[in-house]
Amino acid sequence: MSINGRAYIAGAYEHPTRKAPDKSVAQLHAEVAAGALADAGLTKDDVDGYFCAGDAPGLGPLSMADYLNLDLRHLDSTDLGGGSYIAHVAHAAQAIAMGKCNVALITLAGRPRSAGHSGTAARPVIADAPDSPWEAPFGPTTVNLYAMCARRHMYEFGTTPEQLAWIKVAASHHAQHNPHAMLRDVVSVDDVLASPVIADPLHRLDCCVVSDGGGALVVVRPEIARGLKRPLVRVMGAGEAAKGQRGGEVDLTWSAARRSGPAAFAEARVTPADIKYASIYDSFTITVLMQIEDLGFCEKGQGGRFVADGNLIAGSGRLPFNTDGGGLCNNHPANRGGMTKVIEAVRQLRGEAHPAVQVGNCDLAVATGIGGLLGSRHGAATLVLGRE
Repeated sequence: MSINGRAYIAGAYEHPTRKAPDKSVAQLHAEVAAGALADAGLTKDDVDGYFCAGDAPGLGPLSMADYLNLDLRHLDSTDLGGGSYIAHVAHAAQAIAMGKCNVALITLAGRPRSAGHSGTAARPVIADAPDSPWEAPFGPTTVNLYAMCARRHMYEFGTTPEQLAWIKVAASHHAQHNPHAMLRDVVSVDDVLASPVIADPLHRLDCCVVSDGGGALVVVRPEIARGLKRPLVRVMGAGEAAKGQRGGEVDLTWSAARRSGPAAFAEARVTPADIKYASIYDSFTITVLMQIEDLGFCEKGQGGRFVADGNLIAGSGRLPFNTDGGGLCNNHPANRGGMTKVIEAVRQLRGEAHPAVQVGNCDLAVATGIGGLLGSRHGAATLVLGRE
């Protein structure tokens, strides 16, 4: 069963806060839920499906359903890390197509900034995880597991730090127009290269921000969407994939998006060349570059040339990306940026992005995300959305 046209995104909301020391995680979930439902013109009493991931406190959807006082007949707590909420839109569309629910609410919230979390700390050891005995003794951190991919990509294909820096430059050009973005100053390639090296070859400005906040989406049946006073954003195609150590066949130059992207495009019956706007998970600059290649926007190894010289900047570049500033400049709540990728794609398709970054005639968008650790095991989720 294809989900193409079987569901629509009717509501989207991004929390404006970037630091919330006075709010609980559950409260942030409730606030973004209320915002997305109001955007759709619905209420909590209309919701019969709920989706959340590991950022939800307590017993996941059970605790949140109780806290939000939802009367549900379908729940989903799939956790693919940062890509969870992209996958949740697809899962919501599947549930709607199967008659399991009519109005699906998806929420994300977190307080990593208030809690003092960062990607430079050693990853927590999960005792029963099969990889822990082999990797934990080496103290892997998030940033160095992405830096390994960047260094290998440079070795294999001649990618340069300057080319990676252009990804941050593009994000900063967009963030200057977002009043909620954590980093609103436009930066240059030289600024990125002059920032401290955090994990060779990644500089501080190659890394995403750490913020509090969250976001929510409302996915509904087509009949309901057409009865609401909101622009129609159609779910057209989706794909999910996982990549691990492959029994020792380690290749750090590609991501699981190599499989999730083609699946999403095939279901949507479009090609990368048709896409007008791309929301691409940007935990680090290398994350963006590899996904651009793996989704098919350019050949493997050509990502550095593709992103250079402003090619990701709205209004002048060939692939406008992350026009809210993305995780590199805007926000990255609970280390799970996939939610905001879908939200900005919805804004673009509705024509509601800031006028300075709104893509003209934006009728087709892709949102894609990575969850986990690019240099070891991770998942990818890709979503193709269209305007009607």
